[in-house]
Amino acid sequence: MGFEHLDTIYYFVLFFAALFAGFIDSIVGGGGLITLPALIACGIPAHLSIATNKVQSVCGAFTATITYFKSTTLPYLAWGVFFTAIGAVIGSYSVLFVKDENLKIIILICLTLTFLYTALRPNLGKYENDPKIKNIKIFYLICGLTLGFYDGFLGSGTGSFWIFACVTLLGFNMKKASMNTKILNFTSNIVALAIFLWQYEVLWKVGLIMGIGQILGAFLGSKLVLKTNGKFIKSLFLIVVGITIIKVAWDYFS
Repeated sequence: MGFEHLDTIYYFVLFFAALFAGFIDSIVGGGGLITLPALIACGIPAHLSIATNKVQSVCGAFTATITYFKSTTLPYLAWGVFFTAIGAVIGSYSVLFVKDENLKIIILICLTLTFLYTALRPNLGKYENDPKIKNIKIFYLICGLTLGFYDGFLGSGTGSFWIFACVTLLGFNMKKASMNTKILNFTSNIVALAIFLWQYEVLWKVGLIMGIGQILGAFLGSKLVLKTNGKFIKSLFLIVVGITIIKVAWDYFS
């Protein structure tokens, strides 16, 4: 089975996997948990799967960004894009040289703490609160570099981390956080894709077919958020973060 000519059934499987992932990712992040394992399960080597996954991730993130654009309220957003892009460049390069085992255990701990903190605080993200970091540029410096690096290096769950950061540090509710983080997630995705295009081979046919699925899923998911009060977002957030914890733990300990 050649990697440029997968059996037709695999294209259908990957299309629908991307559609579902785009829907979930546009709301709470974590779409990479669906698409990356799907690519690998179709027999595509890990490095090709990672690079190809960025093609379709960019499509979904861009669609959600455009849909939410008029509802974006983060000030000084250019600073967020700038620091996130720098972090993504460093993270994407690091994939070539750094073993990810040590980083995975750090991510596992952070995800577990995120899950517990969110689950044990019933009102977290329900209402807007006073920000813990009042200087938005400091927020972008810390979170942009950190989460940009993570998205370039590993990726899965980046959107969830962004939402959590906006809720806990900027005092946003879940709905507002979900809408305001997509352009930052898109930034790290497009930068990482550029690095991977330079360093790796990309399966364009697979990536573009999945990209169409991502666009449809992201459009449906973002429209759902805009039309509802967003109460379901916290529950979905906990489900996605919980699955991410299981996935990262399985990769680390298996």
